[in-house]
Parts: sequence; structure tokens; C-alpha cells
Amino acid sequence: MNSFNLNLAIESFPFILMGLQYTMLVAFISMGIALISGLFLALGRMSDRFYWRVPCMLFISFNRGVPILVLLFLLYAALPELGLSLSSISAAILAFSINTSAYVAEVNRSALSSVSKGQHEAAASLGLNKWQAMRYVVLPQATRIALPPLSNVFLSLVKSTSIASTIALPELMYQARIIGGREFNYFTVLVVAALIYWGACSLLSWLQRYLEKRFNRYLES
Repeated sequence: MNSFNLNLAIESFPFILMGLQYTMLVAFISMGIALISGLFLALGRMSDRFYWRVPCMLFISFNRGVPILVLLFLLYAALPELGLSLSSISAAILAFSINTSAYVAEVNRSALSSVSKGQHEAAASLGLNKWQAMRYVVLPQATRIALPPLSNVFLSLVKSTSIASTIALPELMYQARIIGGREFNYFTVLVVAALIYWGACSLLSWLQRYLEKRFNRYLES
């Protein structure tokens, strides 16, 4: 029966840590794309025009209802049957961007809806058009409301990237699986991987709190 091997943990730590760069690369790029697309999806979801609202609703519903693993394999394993092949990192970024944008859209929709109608009316009384009101009045207030849940979405995204190990992306979990299989001791390397994930997410949580304080200070000034 395998138990925790401290020597193996120390020796494997640098190798497993190498996968963190791919984990963060996929997470940051995917979140950046999702933040942009999620905003437009939220605005489309709230539109009075059905030809914007319905497609956005269907896109959000589909990607919230389909497991990310299915989407990942659709892009990486199924697309080649149609003549389009993606590398593991391209498939991972695209899959996580699409999936995360649906959740970001719902967070943004909720945040935008929480800004009172009085703010819109105040912006209109100052002579601002609809898009100026959105940019200068509504979005800053909605961003403060959306920041905590968006940070949670990002933390979930960082952890979810471990699924990309199934398509041979050399991220953190993939590196741990290689060592575990070679040394016949998955317990030790998975504990190391868990500690690295914990450390990375703790650092990101600290950054979240810092950004919230800075943004709240900016709005109050």
C-alpha cells in the first residue's frame, strides 16, 4: 500500500510545478476572452430585440448545460473528423472560453440588472445617450457588484483546467499523473498537486480582495 513519500514529493515538486504555467496560461487567456464575450452576451440577453436575445439565451443555456469535458472532446477529438484539427492548448483555451463566457454572462446580467433604474434616468437627465450611460454610469457600478462572483468563476476555471489533462495538455494535473504512473505512487504526487492548486488559488483570492478594495475606493472617491 502506497503512503506519502516525502522524498518523492520533494523530487517531483519542480516537475509538477512546471505544469502550472500551462494551467495559468489557459485560465488567464480563457477568462480574458470570457470577460469580453460574456459582457456582450449579457447585453444581448437583456436586449428587447428577439434576434439578439434568443441566440444569446440559447448559447448561455447550452454551455451551462453541457459538461466542459464533452465540449473539450468535441473540439479536440470530434472536429478532426470534419477536417479541422486543433492543438491541445488551442482546444483547451477555446473550450474553457466558450464555457466560462456563459457563466460570466449570467453574472454580468445579474450585476447590470441590480443597478437601479434611477441611475439610468439620472444619466439621461445629464444628456448621456444609452451607450454613454452604460459606459460611465452603469458599468462602473455593475463591475463592483460583479467582481466577487467573477473572481469565484475564475477560481473555478483555474481548478477546472485539470480536465485538460485528458487531452494531453501538459498542465499541472497531467504532470502529476506522469510522475504517479512512473513511480506507482499517485497518493504522494496528488497531494503535491493539491497543495500547488491551493497555493495558487490562495494567491488569486488575495488578489481578488485587493482589487475589490481598490475598486471600492475608486468609486467612493
